[in-house]
Amino acid sequence: MNGDASGGEASELRDDPSATASRPLPPDPAGRAASEASPPLALRPATEADLDAIWAIESSVFGAEAWSRDMMREELTADHRCYLALTDAEGVILGYGGLLAVGEEGDIQTIALAPGARGAGQGRRLMNALLDAGGERGVREVFLEVRADNPVARSLYASLGFEEIGVRPRYYQPEGVDAIVNKLQMENRR
Repeated sequence: MNGDASGGEASELRDDPSATASRPLPPDPAGRAASEASPPLALRPATEADLDAIWAIESSVFGAEAWSRDMMREELTADHRCYLALTDAEGVILGYGGLLAVGEEGDIQTIALAPGARGAGQGRRLMNALLDAGGERGVREVFLEVRADNPVARSLYASLGFEEIGVRPRYYQPEGVDAIVNKLQMENRR
């Protein structure tokens, strides 16, 4: 799983720390609506052909904790995975997220946004799209891990209906930051 020293024994969510509640973009200083200033972003399935762009975001956002390029390729092509790419009007990938869905259980593997896509509800949008994909696959409960020192992401997950159910001490390496384990019963999704 993503960039930890645990050898991939459990997935981890390394969310964009600036993900916020879904809201329209504010007007720019010239008074134009944000939708006029920048075209809307789109979500589409991610494929192995997206590896270069996704790995560029992965390595810049997560640094020492980033998954290797080979691990990311494996995630994009493995069975039971659903990866989504957030793209601009020109098709440039600005973010991505992944879900592992097996039977009635799902696990958010990762989610990341490039700096220019942060703070406008795109983290929430990706999470909702991944949860929708899980629901379409029959998933009834979804798990994720999040860094204990990421209050913005923790707040986002709570607002979606996730409950914090445990702690994995020193899970995120090399810093030794605890992971907070979260669970969402899909019928409690908000």
